[in-house]
Amino acid sequence: MTALAGVGLAVQAGEFFTLLGPSGSGKTTLLRLIAGFERPDGGRIELAGRDVTRVPPYARDVNTVFQDYALFPHMTVAQNIEYGLRVRHVPKAQRRERVTRALDMVRLPGLGSRKPAQLSGGQRQRVALARAIVNEPQVLLLDEPLGALDLKLRQEMQLELLRVQREVGITFVYVTHDQEEALTMSDRIAVLNHGSIEQIGAPVEVYEQPQTDFVAGFIGVSNLIERDGHRITVRPEKITLLEDDEPEPPGTHVESGRVQDVIYAGVLTRYVVDLDGGGELVVSRQNTEAPVLRHDAPDGAAHDARDGAAHDARDGAASVGRGDRVRIAWRTEQAFMIPQEPS
Repeated sequence: MTALAGVGLAVQAGEFFTLLGPSGSGKTTLLRLIAGFERPDGGRIELAGRDVTRVPPYARDVNTVFQDYALFPHMTVAQNIEYGLRVRHVPKAQRRERVTRALDMVRLPGLGSRKPAQLSGGQRQRVALARAIVNEPQVLLLDEPLGALDLKLRQEMQLELLRVQREVGITFVYVTHDQEEALTMSDRIAVLNHGSIEQIGAPVEVYEQPQTDFVAGFIGVSNLIERDGHRITVRPEKITLLEDDEPEPPGTHVESGRVQDVIYAGVLTRYVVDLDGGGELVVSRQNTEAPVLRHDAPDGAAHDARDGAAHDARDGAASVGRGDRVRIAWRTEQAFMIPQEPS
């Protein structure tokens, strides 16, 4: 079985580069190849112009941060962070100075004497990051480091990681299956699927101009339809639900259909529209007004109450429910044609 095939990419110095893909796409294998934990059957790996394909991991100027932190439980936070410096025989005074600086950088000042078991998950992840950057490697490899954290803490740590990377200027190569995480943090993204790279580009390029069906469906909501022999994608937030008597806005493409489902998601409501011309599109509408909740609904009517909230969540327009006939519109320049893939 081939884990990776025909993969070629160049990561710039000081870049936050993300390998994004589903489980089994090859992103972690690629990271392990860069780290030296695996050896490729062909091709080569270069670091700052130096061929390191056959160089063992300890001799490469890279460090890795794992999802499980891999901290030594019997050591204090400071001892964990300085471990690599001790192995390299860095003088004690210099070690203490660099450990203090690293703790300040990850916003854990004064916690050097604690043991990992005394820290929260987010704090342990910061210690693992400090231990990696204190050695000042050329490249820092991060293998889904935030995967074990809850959503709110993960979002906070995304911003912290980005801040630290900007401060230290080290090249980050980051592995994740979380599309929002990749879009939030990256300078560039490589989208992997079945061991191959589908597309490389800045977050806005990958999101707004997907080059394949897979990228269009994996990044964000899959909104693919076929018209006149061409496959096109248009993002849900670019589509507008028109009022019954509202004229077609100039420069837009308008289609009619029936609402198959209404999904209330807090900040927005999603409408799944089955188009008369074939295919299905998801339309997103911001909930700028609070929905009218029916507090007197019996317990057995919870599903109806949820539908009612979604039905009443509106943006200054008439509410739309399941089964309703609607017209939708988008500007022609906001629909992107997916190139035909070779057979």
